[in-house]
This record gives sequence, structure tokens and C-alpha cells, in this order.
Amino acid sequence: MSSMLTPPDPVLPAGYTLRPMEWSDLPAVHALETRLFPQDAWPLHFFEDELNEAGPQEDGGTRDYRVIEASGEVGAEGSSGVVAYCGLMCVPPLADVQTIAVVPEAEGRGLGTAMLQWMVAEAARRGARDVLLEVRADNPRAQQLYVRHGFEHIHTRAGYYAGGYGLPPVDALIMRRRLLPAG
Repeated sequence: MSSMLTPPDPVLPAGYTLRPMEWSDLPAVHALETRLFPQDAWPLHFFEDELNEAGPQEDGGTRDYRVIEASGEVGAEGSSGVVAYCGLMCVPPLADVQTIAVVPEAEGRGLGTAMLQWMVAEAARRGARDVLLEVRADNPRAQQLYVRHGFEHIHTRAGYYAGGYGLPPVDALIMRRRLLPAG
């Protein structure tokens, strides 16, 4: 297997920690969700439902969610707490990036890369052959991140995201990263 197919372990800058999402994180995560995705924010019960499905694969868990926590010295505008989060669903042979988000104040520090690397590695550990995700067609920064990490655009869902504020709906680009060679 080529090294392109297996990602390196994520590396975070000093002062940041990637850890499993806990029930006590949900208020902070949901507050970030509504701030970062005002048009498409998941309701709180979506996160609760996802955490109910989380856990080790051998125990029937099909989801895994993580947060990145910042210490006060490096956090967004000097604050501590959750500054990023992500979630993965894996039902081999497919895995799906459910969500990934970084507060704007912490962008450009490699946090999105670290979470994406963790999700790809976790999907591989759980036996997935492919990782899928969808991204807004009007989000070139996220698209560039995914392309840099081996994802390719394979389909477009026209008008998938609500436009809001009098704007038309936005397409979703479906992207895939192969973990194992087809065959």
C-alpha cells in the first residue's frame, strides 16, 4: 500500500489537544455550530443522536467524534476551550465525514488538517475502503484542504444547501478519498 493511502498521525501545534467529544462538550460544540454554520447548523439533538452511536467498532459503534481544545495561552483570542470539532461515521466499506469545523480565530494553524488526518486514519482502522464527504460549492478553502489530502470530486448534488437571505440554494460537492486500491 502506498504512503498516500495511509495518512500520518495528526500533529497539533503546542497548546492544542485532540480528544474524544464528551457529552459535556455539546453546549460549546452546538454554540460553535450555530455560529459557524448559521444556514445549515445541526440542531442539538443531531449531535446527541450522533454521540449515542459513538463508540468502539467492536461494541457496535459506527460514529466517532473529536474536539480540539485550546489552552488559554493559544486559544482563539486568548480563550480556552473547544475551538474545533469533527465527526466520522464508518460502516465498512464506507466512511463519511459527518462534520468538521474550526473557529475562524484558529484557522491556519493546521487544526483542520489534523482532524481530517485523524478521520482518514480512523476510517482505515475501522476497515473502510473509501472516505466520502460533502462540501459546499461556495467553500473553496475547505475544498482545497480536501484535495491536498487526496480527496477527489466525484459528484455534485444540485441545490443541496439552503441559500437563505434571499440567495439561491448552493450545490454540494461529493468528494472521495480511496483508502484501499479498487479491486
